[in-house]
Amino acid sequence: MDMTATSVELSSGACARSAILDEDMIARLVHAFYEAVRADALLGPVFGARIQDWPVHLARMCAFWSSVMLMTGSYHGPMEKHQALPIDAGHFDRWLELFRRSANAVCPPEAAALFIERAGRIAESLELGRALNDGVLLKRGTRYRQATPARPEAGRPQEGA
Repeated sequence: MDMTATSVELSSGACARSAILDEDMIARLVHAFYEAVRADALLGPVFGARIQDWPVHLARMCAFWSSVMLMTGSYHGPMEKHQALPIDAGHFDRWLELFRRSANAVCPPEAAALFIERAGRIAESLELGRALNDGVLLKRGTRYRQATPARPEAGRPQEGA
């Protein structure tokens, strides 16, 4: 593999993205997406149980997406935070559905397509990491399903117990 050609492709890809994407668009998308997440019956409780300071989280997610889409290097965070969450394929599917809706509502079509493609890769990576955390090695094309349905209140005592 020619490293020079690969570097040029990556650089030209970053330039093309920066021509249609900017920090303001990223912020609008992140804020619209997390507004939908917070109102969602499946994802809202998962996020609500863990995020104490939403402005800090939103700023962190803006930095994350800036690093992903514009290659700014402004985010340095761990994937490990996601590994112990009570989530599985259904949660990732819903996350992607809300992300697609938000991207299509906030971004021009070309930018939305870029965000959605990258979000799919991120969700797949997080799902693989989540499964590995539970000792499950997924085969190509399989999805991670927890043995018991994931509940936002997992680990908390149930009423009447």
